[in-house]
Amino acid sequence: MARTKEFDPDAALQSALELFWRRGYEATSMADLVEHLGIGRASIYATFGNKHDLYLKALDRYGETSDTALLRELSQPGPALPAVRTLVRRFAAEAADEVRRLNGCFVTNTAAELGPHDTAAARRVELSWQHIEMPLHSALVRAQAQGELPEDRDPRALARMLLVLLQGLRVVGKASTDPARVRDAAEQALTLLD
Repeated sequence: MARTKEFDPDAALQSALELFWRRGYEATSMADLVEHLGIGRASIYATFGNKHDLYLKALDRYGETSDTALLRELSQPGPALPAVRTLVRRFAAEAADEVRRLNGCFVTNTAAELGPHDTAAARRVELSWQHIEMPLHSALVRAQAQGELPEDRDPRALARMLLVLLQGLRVVGKASTDPARVRDAAEQALTLLD
């Protein structure tokens, strides 16, 4: 007769995500996960696989929640440029926030830590970036069709520039103690939409 799990796998995955997000992949040991999740090593392996598998599942979970919200924000009916501007300013505010900036973005952190040598993590990072770039591109195409964005602007190139800006804001914000640095960069980039 099979034993029933004595823990909630969904809650354990969320807890692992939070630990990996705060400490990074390399700095988080299996012993740390056992202690933080409050479940045995064998249960972690049986439910999630090894540490790398668990990390990738946590990265997938992060993408499911953050990417969905972004798509919803950018696909609201009506004028599109205000939503794009709001999104960029929100990223800048989060990057400058004294508490939130220290963790940064889990995807951005993964890109910096694992992206160069971990193809599975790099694929997930790329997918997350596509989930930002595509709705940005769609919003900018809509803005151009509605006369909000000048005809001589390239919505694809602008979406890519904004993606790089958003990721850069997270990186700089994580290490900088000057909140004006990220806010000024965001506002300067937004002038390209005029």
